Amino acid sequence: MTNRTVVLTRDGSSSIFSEAVNQHYHSYFGALQESQHLFIEAGLCSELLSSLKEISILEIGFGTGLNALLTYFKAEELRKTIYYEAIERYPLTQTETELLNYPDILPYSCAKEIFETLHRISWNEKQAISDNFTLQKRQISALDANYPPNTFDLVYFDAFSPEAQPELWTKEVFFPIYNSMKKGGILLTYSTKGSVKQTTKDVGFQIEKLPGPAGKREILRGKK
Repeated sequence: MTNRTVVLTRDGSSSIFSEAVNQHYHSYFGALQESQHLFIEAGLCSELLSSLKEISILEIGFGTGLNALLTYFKAEELRKTIYYEAIERYPLTQTETELLNYPDILPYSCAKEIFETLHRISWNEKQAISDNFTLQKRQISALDANYPPNTFDLVYFDAFSPEAQPELWTKEVFFPIYNSMKKGGILLTYSTKGSVKQTTKDVGFQIEKLPGPAGKREILRGKK
């Protein structure tokens, strides 16, 4: 995917604007605050998963790597063992990732090193980033990906919007994800569009709407 530009969102954190789909990779109101609110607070740190010491995560849309970076540091903080599998069809280039400012604004001395490692490691191979965090990035479309059953506790569904890529918000995509999740596992996404709610219900999720981050009234959480 070409014609991408690094931009600054309103909370001072970077994002990418894609001309191909005419959308930002993160909320223009704030990339960092959106990821923290949606995936970390409502997902990884939610009461639904608080008792788990080992958590398997599937991310649809690795993108800038911000969700993985925040998850890494939260895993270290909570001393949870994380397996993190990310799906991305069009990885960013090294030039693009070097322009992203997350390591400069996060309060971790090793943020730059970890962020570079997340992007630098090989695709389609499991690699340990630390004792607590193992990453596998898969360069494949969510339309073509398959997953082992009964594997994931948590899913970050961070694809482009239903308006931009409706084919990614279908039963054909959500059903294999649902089957890959453990009972009690949860899926988070920013879209609360009616068709998204209906599709996730149809594949089996019990859904609820939660308060959204700045600029977004609500988010969607589905439980298996």
